[in-house]
Amino acid sequence: MAEPRLPPLNALRAFEAAARLGSYVAASRALHVTQPAIGRHVRLLEDWLGVQLLERTPRGVLLTEAGRRYHAKVSRALRQIAEAGAEVAASDAPRWLRILAVPAFAKRWLMPRMESLRQLRPGLKIAIEPNPTFTAVDGQGADLGIVYGMPGQYPQCRATLLQPNVFPVCSPQYLAAQGPIAGADELARHKLIHVDDGEWWNAWLAAVGCAVRVSSDVLYVSNDHALSMAEKGHGIALANEVLVSQELAAGLLVRPVSLQAPLESYQALLPTEEVSADIQWFLGWLAAELRAEFPELA
Repeated sequence: MAEPRLPPLNALRAFEAAARLGSYVAASRALHVTQPAIGRHVRLLEDWLGVQLLERTPRGVLLTEAGRRYHAKVSRALRQIAEAGAEVAASDAPRWLRILAVPAFAKRWLMPRMESLRQLRPGLKIAIEPNPTFTAVDGQGADLGIVYGMPGQYPQCRATLLQPNVFPVCSPQYLAAQGPIAGADELARHKLIHVDDGEWWNAWLAAVGCAVRVSSDVLYVSNDHALSMAEKGHGIALANEVLVSQELAAGLLVRPVSLQAPLESYQALLPTEEVSADIQWFLGWLAAELRAEFPELA
């Protein structure tokens, strides 16, 4: 029997990454090669197969019908190769769970629970990377992602974890210096701390029935930075109970107005391939912890 005719492995990896991530640029970053190299590998694979797999567009790449069928099988095969390597590795080799998470959630809620979490799952090592801009996980650089966004914003969303209420917070010193704030319309006259060009504040103001609109001159990369500035007395930031419940209880932050409204939700992103038992266990733990701490939001 003739040996099976296998395509070039590097070309397969380039195609799989470009198809999964939606662009040659993202694939080049994931595989640590140049963007032209990704393009050459994909063309090599297309020539080897004699069929077009990807279509270039101004916004990235799209799978052709043949590419969609091929990618489904190739991605599964590459995953099986990785799993085979894990199975033959030493049984006492460390198991890693690599988590991408929006910075405020990572620092203020998840990281303080790491030590107790590790004790619940002996042998599991956990790496948390705060990242404010990711939109997907590939199962290679990260196994799971925790994002904060609107429904339908993330195609890889496998579970909606919690939709907390959003409300303004500031330091007690700031409020004492500025005086009481009667309502949402008065907030625009204060120093508001932004994480964008004003979109989040405007969405919240509209949600509580206020027609005032605001804009930002300075914005911070993540909500964690914005909340740190609020704690230092530099103005008023938006927060939710997941991020600041302890700070409110300790008096480090106060709510200048009682208004609140649910906006985005915390969501779990997973690769398209079948996930490991460790990932499934972590998701179960995460959902249970959030439900226990915030039962009214579950």
